[in-house]
Amino acid sequence: MPSFSIPLSGLTASSSALSTTANNLANLNTIGYKDEQIQFADLFYQDFGTNGAGDPIQQGAGVTVSSKPSDFTQGNVTPTGVSTDVAVMGSGFFVVQKNGAQSYTRAGNFEVGTDNLLETAAGQQVLGYPAINGVVSTGQGLGPLALGAGTISPATVTSKLQMTSNLDATAAVGTVYAAPQATIYDSLGASHNITITYTKTATNTWSYSVSIPAADLNPISGVPQTGILETGTLTFDGNGTLISDTQGSGSAQAPPANITGIAITGLADGASNMTFDWNVLNGTTPVVSQMAGANSTSSIQQDGRGSGTLVNFSIGSDGTITGSFSNGKTATIGQIALASFADEQGLSHQGNNDFTPTLASGQPTIGGPGTGGLGTISGGALEQSNVDIASEFARLIIAQRSYEANARVVTTFDQVAQATIALKQ
Repeated sequence: MPSFSIPLSGLTASSSALSTTANNLANLNTIGYKDEQIQFADLFYQDFGTNGAGDPIQQGAGVTVSSKPSDFTQGNVTPTGVSTDVAVMGSGFFVVQKNGAQSYTRAGNFEVGTDNLLETAAGQQVLGYPAINGVVSTGQGLGPLALGAGTISPATVTSKLQMTSNLDATAAVGTVYAAPQATIYDSLGASHNITITYTKTATNTWSYSVSIPAADLNPISGVPQTGILETGTLTFDGNGTLISDTQGSGSAQAPPANITGIAITGLADGASNMTFDWNVLNGTTPVVSQMAGANSTSSIQQDGRGSGTLVNFSIGSDGTITGSFSNGKTATIGQIALASFADEQGLSHQGNNDFTPTLASGQPTIGGPGTGGLGTISGGALEQSNVDIASEFARLIIAQRSYEANARVVTTFDQVAQATIALKQ
């Protein structure tokens, strides 16, 4: 009697091939999907002895699915212009986690969640190396990457102030000129107005006063502060060039020097005490002059900034995320991490474009893109599925023919069985 199990195993294997091909075609447009191929192996053999030449006489028992390897070759990378989209160029997987469980994916269609963290469409946090004070250290361990509007650029305390001004050489003694207010920033990012007031005291000589609104300062030992931060004099030659200056009760400095160490103590907003320099020189060239003409200030520069929120960001090929903030600063926010495995075929498919490691795959080796054999990253782009529709249709036809052939064998075996039963009649 024929063995129905042989064509039935063929039907089962062909059905698996059809399902695999159908799954590939269904994921033709799935971001980062990797094509799967099904491979078969023959089953055990029944031994009937040997022939006269000593060769074994064996009968096969059918076919089974031996493996379903994934094709991890690079899919097409399509630019999207979306800053949160990322594609892996070469080997490697993004590291993501949810509820403490890590998994790995090639799909880089990320988004910023309500918690300001970079996440997958399924709500998994994308892991990397968050920057500390603008510096990324891969030795500090993985963590979520904050990229939302709640990401803050800390304030920069003003340490230098420079004003390009001209004092009227023809002004009468006693003339007062209050230069336009300059804005400086404290340690909390709050702004304060600084006023520099010039008073002509003699020919070619002006006194100055650097002040802040008294309301910005707390009293010291119960005594209100006046807001006057520094005073001194400026002396010019007959060409209108600054030749010497004094600071406080100090002696005149010739050639002139910058007014340094101007202290602000007891800020009312609770910020730390601060000091800044008023640069009357640009290098060695004075920026305060005395020429016949109106009192004027043409330029005000200072190096402080208030705090700012993240406006936009870009992702470099090494996974470094550079943010632009509302205060005009740019800074490194973090770096996306990638993982590699000794045997990618040993990874377990979890759906949602995710893989998890197994004993066969080994544990991941995690690092920055472009290091340790890992691929690089393309920001504003997505890796498409690497399924080739022409190849899949060819496999579909082969699997269909195989299924039909095994079905015909079952029909033939049935007819043989019927004929055998009919022998008794």
